[in-house]
Amino acid sequence: MPIGVIVNVLSVAAGGLIGSLTGNLLTEDFKEKTNMIFGCCSMAMGISSIVLMENMPAVVFSVIIGTMLGLCIHLGDRITDAGRMMQKAVNRILPAGSSRIPQEEFNATLVTIIVLFCASGTGIYGSLVAGMSGDHSILFAKSILDLFTAMIFACTLGAVVMLVAIPQFIIFMLLFALGGMVIPHTTPAMIADFKACGGFLMLATGFRMIKVKIFPTADMLPSMLLVMPISLFWASVVMPFVAALAG
Repeated sequence: MPIGVIVNVLSVAAGGLIGSLTGNLLTEDFKEKTNMIFGCCSMAMGISSIVLMENMPAVVFSVIIGTMLGLCIHLGDRITDAGRMMQKAVNRILPAGSSRIPQEEFNATLVTIIVLFCASGTGIYGSLVAGMSGDHSILFAKSILDLFTAMIFACTLGAVVMLVAIPQFIIFMLLFALGGMVIPHTTPAMIADFKACGGFLMLATGFRMIKVKIFPTADMLPSMLLVMPISLFWASVVMPFVAALAG
């Protein structure tokens, strides 16, 4: 049973609901400083994953090529458009849920939380591991951060944050179902590089959250699809070839 997925999704929905109802009770200074802490946590989680990488060139290549692919297909813009549709759907049901921040900032923030909740390396890897071994601890840890992060973001964005739980549920359930098929065909090095690639996304997301630099995190998502095969190719083809030349 996908307990970890369900808990994670409910944490986002609950946090979005609580934040949208109590947002007016919190000062802007409190929201801003708390959000900085969440950004710091995201960066710390990213760094802890990055240091696990086994094949640095393969991971770096995956991040660069994956991001270029995302930019070419305008993946970030597509996710932004999906966010706008979610906002409109919420506003038809809960007009009070509309955000008071500028539309451009709203879109950028919404993309940030969509990536953070739905496409982080921790969530993707945690869903795969849960599907394969039944270990839900990774998703439980992510749920704690997501609960409070959703609360703070919902204070600004409104009830639209709750709807992010819908694509999150779909994505994580698919990964949970695929876990049994994917994990057996991987190596420890591939898993480590996969987590490291997700760490780059978490690090970039942290910078977005604290508004230091708006990295194209949504456009970086294709790198998560590329890193495992590239890691395998690097370890099984490139490294032996280099070793043969050196010998």
